[in-house]
Amino acid sequence: MPRILAIDYGAKRCGLAETDDLQIIASKVGYCQNSELESWVNKYLKQHKCDTIVMGEPVRFNGEHPEVWEDICAFAEKIKTTNPGLKIEFVNEQFSSKRAMESMVQMGMKKSKRREKGNLDAQSATIILQDYLNQRAY
Repeated sequence: MPRILAIDYGAKRCGLAETDDLQIIASKVGYCQNSELESWVNKYLKQHKCDTIVMGEPVRFNGEHPEVWEDICAFAEKIKTTNPGLKIEFVNEQFSSKRAMESMVQMGMKKSKRREKGNLDAQSATIILQDYLNQRAY
């Protein structure tokens, strides 16, 4: 079964997570700079069997999307164009950063590691992916 890749797209950095081969568990892969994301994803897709990318959809409390939404959609279209047949799904990412921070505290991660923004982005991508997997199960 192909893996699923998740991206928590940010203006500076993007968190990355993936499923296991059975698409049961979401695990963080890490993060990369926004400017490196396209090449990172294309390299990942060449190395791993993957049929779906899940991306966080930022939604404000009033239901509107912030400005970064346009960049997310443009990136998704670019990846779909260069990888026909790849499915791109969006998952509401409200509270994913807060939940990521809480989970890092619960895991006992040292405060100095929690302050590294890339760790938070990667954990947020993992939460977005696990939410996607949980929604699919029902």
